[in-house]
Amino acid sequence: MTTVPLPRAPRRFPVRRVLCLVPVLLVSVVAVRHHAVLAEGLGRLRTAEWPWLLTAAAVTCLTWVAAAVTRQGAVVERLPRLRLLATQFAAGAANHLLPTGLGASAVNLRFMTVCGVPLARSSAALALYLLAEGVARVGLLAVLLLVFPDALRFGALLPESAFGPLVAAAAAAVLLAATALILVRRLRRAVWSFLRTALGEARSVHSRPARALALWGGALAFPVLQASALVTVGLALGLPVPVAHMAVAYLAATVAVALVPTPGGIGSVEAALVLALVAAGAPVAPATAVVLAFRAVTVWLPLLPGALTLGALVRLKVI
Repeated sequence: MTTVPLPRAPRRFPVRRVLCLVPVLLVSVVAVRHHAVLAEGLGRLRTAEWPWLLTAAAVTCLTWVAAAVTRQGAVVERLPRLRLLATQFAAGAANHLLPTGLGASAVNLRFMTVCGVPLARSSAALALYLLAEGVARVGLLAVLLLVFPDALRFGALLPESAFGPLVAAAAAAVLLAATALILVRRLRRAVWSFLRTALGEARSVHSRPARALALWGGALAFPVLQASALVTVGLALGLPVPVAHMAVAYLAATVAVALVPTPGGIGSVEAALVLALVAAGAPVAPATAVVLAFRAVTVWLPLLPGALTLGALVRLKVI
């Protein structure tokens, strides 16, 4: 009696193996597209004072800790700490490979759902994080401008002729969104459902003092650490601008560029930072050198390790 061999099951396409290579491929594409900026930024580091540069690198690492604390504060469930921290490092790389905010948001949304947080509540926690970070950044900028009213010459940062078009564009966006909500019933239902979930999540988080402290403390620490990184790079290159004015310039530039949908703000952030530092009183050439060195320390050097971490997290099914 002969036995008939069973047919082999078809091999499944290794989706995760392919996905874990995508971040490295995207890093290569971004590096090639911006090779001149990358080379110039790394070149500026040669003339800098290394103690201040090492401080900038350490402060940059602390920004991932602040992001992890804020993410934990935005959700009631306890998230695994080491995986949460690694996810923030990977999300930083994703944020520089995709349009601003989308990369980090997608990584963190996937991480929370893998940790067992329902998708609706994960989205609400993500919205709460973004709200807290935005409020903290704008609030910190407002306080510093009250304390240092002469830190920026806004005429140099944004011509008066630009205010009219900006206000008109903002009003048109608000009107368009309101019209869509009124006319599209399905969209209106989805928005109200999301708002109910988000408000419920916010109440749950703020009913726990530890979570509320993590949310708002981390949200405030994050822009403080980012501004500190620019300040330390400015000190490393001897930029002739007061420390407080450099911090105000950073916050003003990042608030202004928040709505520009470029990957990680690459290009738009550099231009806004240079303009802001010039508005703070820096000469154009030193301001450009500081911005390029700052972006090299905070973006380009962590980009490849962050992309490799992102690929590893995908392979290990953490995200």
